[in-house]
Amino acid sequence: MRNFALRLRLFLGVALLGFCLTGCSVAQPLTGVLEGDQHWRGRVLLRGDVVLAEGATLHIAPGTQVLFLPPVESEDLLTLHPYFPGSELIVHGRLVARGTPSNPIQFRAADPEAGPGSWGAINLRESPEALFSHCIFTQADSAIHSFGSRVRVEHSLFEHNLVALRFNTSEIVIEHNLIRENDAGIRFHLGAPLIVNNILRDNNKSFFLTSDPRDYHIRHNNILGSREYAVVLGEEVPDEVMMADNYWGTTDARSIEDGFFDGRRLNHLGQVRYQPLATQPFAEAGPAWSP
Repeated sequence: MRNFALRLRLFLGVALLGFCLTGCSVAQPLTGVLEGDQHWRGRVLLRGDVVLAEGATLHIAPGTQVLFLPPVESEDLLTLHPYFPGSELIVHGRLVARGTPSNPIQFRAADPEAGPGSWGAINLRESPEALFSHCIFTQADSAIHSFGSRVRVEHSLFEHNLVALRFNTSEIVIEHNLIRENDAGIRFHLGAPLIVNNILRDNNKSFFLTSDPRDYHIRHNNILGSREYAVVLGEEVPDEVMMADNYWGTTDARSIEDGFFDGRRLNHLGQVRYQPLATQPFAEAGPAWSP
């Protein structure tokens, strides 16, 4: 993917559109390739495949609204996995999105009435650093999708997405977030995730481990009200999955295990090992503000 930015630039016929070197609110939609130092504030409109090039850095100021417009056909060339239909921000460089409790950063569809899956993803592709703090993500296919990247996500809200956080082969820290009312909360394989002190509430599936989970640490989370399953294991998860020291909304073993799609249902899958379990919610879980 080293020549990705150049190839995409040729496809789209643009070199740079709407770049900001000193900080700006973007009235015209951005599309194509962004290079150098980028500083966003105010309302920023994205349309189609917007690429932050390798070596570039994007800083997003508190209170910024990053709004994803529906793409026109020539601006959405990348639609097959690991990319997504709809407008998306594809990040090869560094991204720092640091909001505040009073001025969170929003990533959402330009149409506030649009449903989940209305835009693609913030798609981290071997990003050396991505930080999201005090952010709100809504209406995405996969709000954050990461491959081969170093990522930290903290004190943020994910709601009404098809998938809130989706990743593989990444060093990722997910802590003190509220992940609610998504089809899937956290979906991953491989990688080395640290997932602690989050609230996952009212998702269809809170966790979906698709294959070969390893080097993971999932503790001190409140996992509540999962509509289908609290944990789903994919076809390539034959081993036990260790998820002790989480709070499941009850201490009743039968009720907790009914929320697992694992070896208790299909013999060739591993089983979720949840003991010892927390007997009451973790008071420190979730964001340190009220989104």
